[in-house]
Amino acid sequence: MTDPRPIGFWLKLVDRLIDEQFAATLEEHGVTRRQWQLMNVLARGPATVAELDTAVAPFLAPATENAPAESSVEHLTELIDSAWVDATVTGYELTERGLAALERLGAVVAEQRTVSTRGVSDAEYQATVVVLERVARNLGWEDPNT
Repeated sequence: MTDPRPIGFWLKLVDRLIDEQFAATLEEHGVTRRQWQLMNVLARGPATVAELDTAVAPFLAPATENAPAESSVEHLTELIDSAWVDATVTGYELTERGLAALERLGAVVAEQRTVSTRGVSDAEYQATVVVLERVARNLGWEDPNT
């Protein structure tokens, strides 16, 4: 019998598979996963670039020696061009058209989530989330929303 694969293997694999599935699912509807995430943040109300960057920080590329950190602004351009998001003096907000699009996409994403968690009980899912949050905090992560 071989040793079970470590948590890092499963985290990387599941993250990649989720990204691929979301990309394929959302691409059919003309949005990226980052755009979907930003629309969900904006559904709670208008937000500045800093607030958007904080909300989706784990999904944005960090600064490197050769490039600045990725920003939400890069993902908002198409949403603005599609009239799903408005740029205002104080930040960004979801338009009525964007809200309608988000509701339509919500059903598609809900189906994707159902498929990906088939065979996983609610208790197992919640326990997994709690354990992963604990591991993240043990490694130094602090929730910017608290």
